[in-house]
Amino acid sequence: MKIPLFIASFVGWSLLVNGQQLPQYTQWSQHQMTMNPAHAGIKNCLEVHSLYRIQWLGFDGAPRSGFLTLSAPIQTKRKQYLSARQGIGFRFETDKIGQFNTNRFNLAYSGHFNFSRENRLSLGLYGGIIQMGFDPSSATTISPDPSVIREASFIAPDASFGAWWNGENYYIGLMLNQLIPYTWTSPGDNSKFRFHPAFNMGYRLRVSEKVSFLPAVLVRIPPRGPLSMDLQGIVDFSNRINGGIGFRNGDALLFFAGFKINQRFSVNYSFDMTISDIRLGSSNSHEISVTFNTCKSQNNSTYSCPLF
Repeated sequence: MKIPLFIASFVGWSLLVNGQQLPQYTQWSQHQMTMNPAHAGIKNCLEVHSLYRIQWLGFDGAPRSGFLTLSAPIQTKRKQYLSARQGIGFRFETDKIGQFNTNRFNLAYSGHFNFSRENRLSLGLYGGIIQMGFDPSSATTISPDPSVIREASFIAPDASFGAWWNGENYYIGLMLNQLIPYTWTSPGDNSKFRFHPAFNMGYRLRVSEKVSFLPAVLVRIPPRGPLSMDLQGIVDFSNRINGGIGFRNGDALLFFAGFKINQRFSVNYSFDMTISDIRLGSSNSHEISVTFNTCKSQNNSTYSCPLF
């Protein structure tokens, strides 16, 4: 059953203004760079990540999100084996919900500081712009509203900070998003891009030589809305095939599957089975992602890039 467009627009507006202004991704643990600029150049190779998300399938005006990220180390001579390294990156992200379309263009810079061979602190910054547009052509209101009937578009500055600590088998990340509280000039003038903190952590438990279990958690803290938490557990087989399940509080059950091709390409799919009241007007959410890297594999079960 289709939900009327004006209701979908209202829900989308509420989510965007009073709750989570940033897109959410089920596969966040496989694509840390899109959330955390500290991941720029964290591996000693080029990495390209892409993802497309269809949320609440069948819901008119429901979110459609995606991103493309690129990460590379800055190759310089290191005076000592554990001396600091640097990385750069790029992120393009698009998010459409109802009549709103938001695009982000960011450059990333990071520094990586090893305290031992396995323990590392990474700090990074995203800087760029947000382009936001409003298309009223399909909007419906009960009475004429001048702020809704006109098309609008504006560009605002964007900045984020990220910190990351990892050992051989664990990581902890901190993300401070939308550090610049830019007030919207149109449509309307009562909203702005608000500060969004988040943190995540994960662990790798070696079950056997070829099997690992990867539990992880992500906590998002929107400025005006309930706390959002993702819990997930993924089983990895020989660093080639993976599958798992997860849970997002008050929203969905999560399912994961993926595989690697020659350790260069990774293809991952995730499915969100909606358990909130939104399921009454929509079905579920889907994500598919493709990753490419130039890291060199050492053998069938280990990887030269130290980050798991």
